[in-house]
Amino acid sequence: HHMADPKVLAEQFSKAYYDTFDGNRPALVNFYHDGARMTFEGVELEGKEKIAAKIAALPFQAVQHVVTTVDVQPIPGGQGGNIIMVMGQLKTDNDPPHGFSQVFTIFPFNNSYVIVNEIFRLGLHNG
Repeated sequence: HHMADPKVLAEQFSKAYYDTFDGNRPALVNFYHDGARMTFEGVELEGKEKIAAKIAALPFQAVQHVVTTVDVQPIPGGQGGNIIMVMGQLKTDNDPPHGFSQVFTIFPFNNSYVIVNEIFRLGLHNG
């Protein structure tokens, strides 16, 4: 298996993910492994179908992700897996932009990459 440059991979993957999220949300299900896990604002979801249902049910119509930074590390001994952390801004409908952070673990699968783990948080501080 050809080892992609992690930085290039992470930038290409995150661009494809957010372009799909913003432009064709139902197609986002194709980014996930069947057994993927997602923690969304502290709520843990297991399996591609539950994740797809959660994404579909998010209470906004228009959405735009503006990515600020993409950091990546290859997973040692991880068969081509990478961990990616994205920070950026999320704009939904007519709401003010919110900061967000999102972590993905991706692995090679069928000549592409799939998400196996994901953690999402809005950057809201209630301290």
